[in-house]
Amino acid sequence: MNLIFSRRRVLGSMGVLGGSLMFPSWLLAADSDDLRQIAKEAWIYAYPMLMHYQTMEKQALNPAAPEYVGGFNRFRHYSELFTPNNRDIVTPNNDTPYSWAWLDLRSEPQVLSVPAVDDDRYYVLQLVDQYTHNFAYVGVLSTGREAGNYLIAGPGWQGPTPDGVKAVLRSETEIVMVLGRTGLKNAGDLPAVRALQKEYGLRSLHEYIGSAPPVAAPAIAWRPWDSKTGLGLEFIPALNQILSLCPTQPSEQALRARFARIGIAPGQGFDPATLPQATRQALLAGIQDAQAQLQTAVSQVRTTLGLFGTREALNGNYLNRAVAANVGIYGNSVEEAFYTGTRLDNQGQPLQGGRSYRLRFAPGQLPPASEFWSLTLYDLPDRQLVANAINRYCLSSRDRLQADADGGVTLILQNTAPPAQSNWLPTPASGAFSLVLRLYGPGQQVVNQRWTMPVVEVVSA
Repeated sequence: MNLIFSRRRVLGSMGVLGGSLMFPSWLLAADSDDLRQIAKEAWIYAYPMLMHYQTMEKQALNPAAPEYVGGFNRFRHYSELFTPNNRDIVTPNNDTPYSWAWLDLRSEPQVLSVPAVDDDRYYVLQLVDQYTHNFAYVGVLSTGREAGNYLIAGPGWQGPTPDGVKAVLRSETEIVMVLGRTGLKNAGDLPAVRALQKEYGLRSLHEYIGSAPPVAAPAIAWRPWDSKTGLGLEFIPALNQILSLCPTQPSEQALRARFARIGIAPGQGFDPATLPQATRQALLAGIQDAQAQLQTAVSQVRTTLGLFGTREALNGNYLNRAVAANVGIYGNSVEEAFYTGTRLDNQGQPLQGGRSYRLRFAPGQLPPASEFWSLTLYDLPDRQLVANAINRYCLSSRDRLQADADGGVTLILQNTAPPAQSNWLPTPASGAFSLVLRLYGPGQQVVNQRWTMPVVEVVSA
């Protein structure tokens, strides 16, 4: 099961970059088994933060990258429909065009402004800290459909709530990502979506209240991200820089102290090239253990329950946080959206192009979503949209689906056109494919696991 923003993760590369740092004698003489276990735990802890940093480097730090949004404290909006020709991300969807921003809150907060929206318009702005926790939301399900201003503050900010600000949303970290999603009804709705996106605003606090600007935060010498080495021993110096912007939380004091035993500390230098061979091998073995643990956990994922949310919701489950970053970083908390799907039919066989399938929702068992739901088909292993004669890549509750005689709804999954096409989702002529079901505003029965996606039934082989 794969979600939006999923990326192929390099789990096996463990190169080294040089430097000239010394290590305390207690690290060099530590027990190899202890080093291995701590490295395993620390890598699982660090993995989502490193994947988050990789995204930030492309979007906020590298003007030459196609993903660059323009730097910090500004939005970049995306409002073009995905087709099979767009292959820059995997499992794309046309439900909710995106708006991205990265906020640097070190010198002062930012004020996020949103417009009023109609009753039939869905939008959400998801606020993600450097731990990849979804620490706050602004949108129809969380703050309503009215216009409003929301102050986003870093961990050290102290001050009164300015006039006209509905709420202060406080991050545990100095850097925050804002990911906006605006509901798109159909291709003809694109102009309205673009107009709404332009009304999402960001202002520095001093601009909002009309005061003098504060002293600028010092420039940061950001580490370049190297996908070939970043998940090896280089994860330690990379994590150390990230942690310099993440004040230690009370719930992590003991964990941070444990990680310090292998050289992990905010802003601390670390040069793998200077390690003795035995120490190096112990740390590498721990990284390999962590990668194997993550791969096993990812293979068992069927839904997003328990993967995304606040620090409190994840409750110290760092493996789940790492799994979330691997299968679909920046997935929504379950109160906002729910994702599930399948690659298998009711006989336990992989879904294959050229075969005919049916997905039937029994009467009263349509996906329970207060906003809307959608079912999208992707080829495998690329996880891209599949070209077809009618340019239809998903079916959703916004379509005019034909009900069965008993009130249920049957979706037709096959390559050739059926006589009635309202419920037809074209499949590839050959090759494996997967289905992803997205629910926006999932009902309580989803949260309580009393509703599950039906199995896909084989009609003909």
